[in-house]
Amino acid sequence: MKPSRDITRLIEIMAALRTPGTGCPWDLEQNFATIAPYTIEEAYEVAEAITRNDLDDLRDELGDLLLQVVFHSRMAEEQGAFAFGDVVEAICRKMVRRHPHVFADPDNREDDPAGAQVTWHRIKAEEKAERAARRAQPEPVALSLLAEVKPGQPALTRAMELQRKAATVGFDWNDPRAVLAKIREEIDEVEAALDDGDNAAASAETGDLMFALVNLARHVGADPETALRATNAKFERRFGYIERALAAEGRDCQSATLAEMDALWTKAKLEE
Repeated sequence: MKPSRDITRLIEIMAALRTPGTGCPWDLEQNFATIAPYTIEEAYEVAEAITRNDLDDLRDELGDLLLQVVFHSRMAEEQGAFAFGDVVEAICRKMVRRHPHVFADPDNREDDPAGAQVTWHRIKAEEKAERAARRAQPEPVALSLLAEVKPGQPALTRAMELQRKAATVGFDWNDPRAVLAKIREEIDEVEAALDDGDNAAASAETGDLMFALVNLARHVGADPETALRATNAKFERRFGYIERALAAEGRDCQSATLAEMDALWTKAKLEE
């Protein structure tokens, strides 16, 4: 099949890959659950390309993410549930409905982003109520404020959203330094678990420590996912410096001591 700018060609390629007997064995054995991790991974790679401001890579990563939508849609079509066209129709309907100031009443434009968000969430709540009404049993009323935070988000992002929700009713620190105190407290608890040789407790306390670190990020106006991605890139840069410096001496990391590598790390840090 020749490449094309038409989405139909991508749908045809996916159908060919999923055709028993002539398709790809790997693609044929996949299901929603096995493909879901790849979908999440591709979304992260889109975000990473944006962080690097690499628009060529962003184009390619968006294509990979689009393939995930086509893949899921094809599997659903095979089960008679829905097809790619139904996905497109549903999101078009949703976007038009949630932007009445653009499509339904353009003369009453909403120039305030916050106001547009209020409209979005109001209509979203209406849609949720309508879905519940269509079911035989209505959805249970969300008793917790935190029930509004979607469970499928990455852990760092969800931690941030849980904290933001709790903060709306005053369950929050007023000073980032108070969060620092909490972080020190959590570090002490990790250390105590290590002293006791209790790995399970150390693991649980490490989770508490990470949650507190997300809280600090929120209080200083940092997105934890973005901050961690930047630190990952920094680590790769500095470790690469170590590898190159050792290679210039005809050596590798296996032949270097930790003290030597740490000295090179410090040098890389000073040169940035």
